[in-house]
Amino acid sequence: MKILKLSITAAIVSSALLLSACDSQQQNNLSVKQSTVTKQALTEADAVSFLAATEPKLIQLFLESSRAEWIYSNFITEDTASLSADINEKLTVEMIELATAAAKFDKVQLSADNRRKLDKLKLALTLPAPKDAAKTAEMAKIVADLGGTYGKGKYCKTDGTCMSLGEMSSVMATSRDYNEQLEMWQGWREISKPMRPMYQRLIELTNEGAKELGYADTGAMWRSKYDMPADDFAAELDRVWGQVKPLYDSLHCHVRAKLSEKYGADKVPLDKPIPAHLLGNMWAQSWGNIYDLVAPADADPGYDVTELLAKHNYDEVKMVKGAEGFFTSLGFAALPETFYQRSLFTKPADRDVECHASAWDLDAKDDLRIKMCIQRTGEEFSVIHHELGHNFYQRAYKDQPVYYQESANDGFHEAIGDTIALSVTPDYLKQIGLLDTVPDESKDLGLLMKMAMDKVAFIPFGLMVDQWRWQVFSGKIKPENYNDAWWQLREKYQGVTAPVARTETDFDPGAKYHVPGNVPYTRYFLAHILQFQFHKALCDIAGSEEAVHRCSIYNSKEAGAKLNQMLEMGSSQPWQEALAVVTGKPEMDATALLDYFAPLQTYLDEQNKGQQCGW
Repeated sequence: MKILKLSITAAIVSSALLLSACDSQQQNNLSVKQSTVTKQALTEADAVSFLAATEPKLIQLFLESSRAEWIYSNFITEDTASLSADINEKLTVEMIELATAAAKFDKVQLSADNRRKLDKLKLALTLPAPKDAAKTAEMAKIVADLGGTYGKGKYCKTDGTCMSLGEMSSVMATSRDYNEQLEMWQGWREISKPMRPMYQRLIELTNEGAKELGYADTGAMWRSKYDMPADDFAAELDRVWGQVKPLYDSLHCHVRAKLSEKYGADKVPLDKPIPAHLLGNMWAQSWGNIYDLVAPADADPGYDVTELLAKHNYDEVKMVKGAEGFFTSLGFAALPETFYQRSLFTKPADRDVECHASAWDLDAKDDLRIKMCIQRTGEEFSVIHHELGHNFYQRAYKDQPVYYQESANDGFHEAIGDTIALSVTPDYLKQIGLLDTVPDESKDLGLLMKMAMDKVAFIPFGLMVDQWRWQVFSGKIKPENYNDAWWQLREKYQGVTAPVARTETDFDPGAKYHVPGNVPYTRYFLAHILQFQFHKALCDIAGSEEAVHRCSIYNSKEAGAKLNQMLEMGSSQPWQEALAVVTGKPEMDATALLDYFAPLQTYLDEQNKGQQCGW
């Protein structure tokens, strides 16, 4: 889910950004001028002065940007779009200036705190631009063109009818017709072919900018945001993936067998990767839409949360109040009344709004909001818990300096939201009066399978997107091998394959928004690991004696206090230290995820007997 908050990285995470107007006149108008950093020998006192002058400017810029973005998202017109773009352009230009100024302190001996603040400024840019003004302008145009190409993408059939990505995704989710799904899959990938030369040039330009800031390439710069050497971080991800892979392989084996039953072994061979268009999702990144094909027998849990909400007269506000009650039961202060006055809970009838669920922190004080077009469903009830997890995280770190008003790393925010959602269990539903009796554990298998089809299936995709991108940035993957390398990695990590032959005239990575949108993707992999690690640790702190997949930390003041202790840190300390506050150790560990899905693993082992697993 999207998070809008007052933070360095959130403010400029979209590089659309990158500075179409980084001209000399605008640079001269910067109120925090680079002249603060002179050509004389720099000292720590200079760094302290620079940071002190920068902080109030950042606070004001982020407030302006947040307000403009809120207005645009809630009142979508050409005028509000223009205002939002103008303010974010102003913010981005200033952030480039500040990142360049911060880099001038790289060789100055500084305290750990001042070094961390300066690094936050340097690393705030997603795509660093070259200092050369003409190249910066060229890069800005490419970024805009890539975003526009994706945003305007549609598939037009031979009869002249055209389909949007949303319409095509709906077909992918619901169709069980092999050829219809293939048509959607191929049609969407036509939109990314023109991106290829633009993307190649973008890599050249942003790498030049990264080197000017002192990094080997842009991928190394992205990995440097994780409080450990860039290469060590990449190795750490592979280590954690190694823990998850046996469970993923078991799920893959079972799903492939069911798809082979459905479509025939000629189309889904039992010893090959799965054709990527059959998994219910345009990118085969999550598989929940084909749950009906793999559901265990007698998998009905015996209740329907959507029906329970209706039975107990839950409207949209009552759903939000209910989720807020989860946090207050942990000892968190209630949300301010302005949250209910200023949030958007239902889709207005009189205007266009952006309905994608998002959590907002407009002033880094107490102006918290969510924006959702809430549907009265069980799924949305869990989403509200997730979004409020972001809000309570935002409020917890509000007293940190502006440099640290963000999560410990970019995976933590999503992980915290999902950690809270993991506590929306049958026992929790009974405690809040929605459910009369908790079903027997034998009914858990369907719930675990459905969750695994979304969460476990996603993990290798969450890893491989940036594995590809990092190798593109470093030059290990050459432009002439972009597409082939993409599919090699997809087969290696996911065990999926293109359903038809692909060539280097294609640019299939560009069919996934985050690639042309230049949004780092590793955060999603991290979140999928960390949420289970947090959940198990908090269940232990709460003294739960339930199986971890049945545990809810609802009403545990002990779990709430430990969680808040971590949230209050923001990004002021390395993420490993924040992790240790809750889990007791500074390393990521997927053991909790394996414990969570242990009953499903037993089931899969039984189902896969006699099958040839692997690819």
